[in-house]
Amino acid sequence: MKYQVEILINLPINRVVELFDDPNNLQKWMEGLQSFEVISGEPGRSGTKSKLIYKMGKRLIEMTETIIVRDLPKEFTASYEAKGVFNIVKAQFRSEGENKTRYISKQEFQFKGFMKLMAWLMPGAFKKQSITYLEAFKQFAEKEGL
Repeated sequence: MKYQVEILINLPINRVVELFDDPNNLQKWMEGLQSFEVISGEPGRSGTKSKLIYKMGKRLIEMTETIIVRDLPKEFTASYEAKGVFNIVKAQFRSEGENKTRYISKQEFQFKGFMKLMAWLMPGAFKKQSITYLEAFKQFAEKEGL
C-alpha cells in the first residue's frame, strides 16, 4: 500500500525542520509514543537504528526505526519495522513563502500475517493515522515555533 499526505505549516522552513529533526520533540506531538532509544549508530545519521515503544489502546507495540536518508529539508527517509508491518516513510519539506512550509509524507507499507488481513479490512485506517500525525506535528510546531 502506498499513499501521500501533506499539510501546510505556518512557519519558515528552517524552524519546521529544526523542530522535526529534534528527537526530544517526538513525544510532544506523536500520540502514543512511550519511548525512543537509539540502539546503534549516531543519532540522526543514516544507518542509525532506534527502538520506539508505542501504546495503542491497551497494547504496547515495539518498532525499530532505521534512518535511510537524512538530507533535510529535501528528504528524511526511514523504515519502521514492527510485528507484521514494514513501513517506509519519506518526509520532505518545501518552502511556500517566507512563513509557510509544506510537509509532505510519502508512505509505503508491506504487511504479513494478521496485519495483512487488517490492512485489507481497513485500508483507510493507515492513511487516517498518518494525517493525524501530520496535524499533530503542525499544531506542535506552530505553538512551539514562535
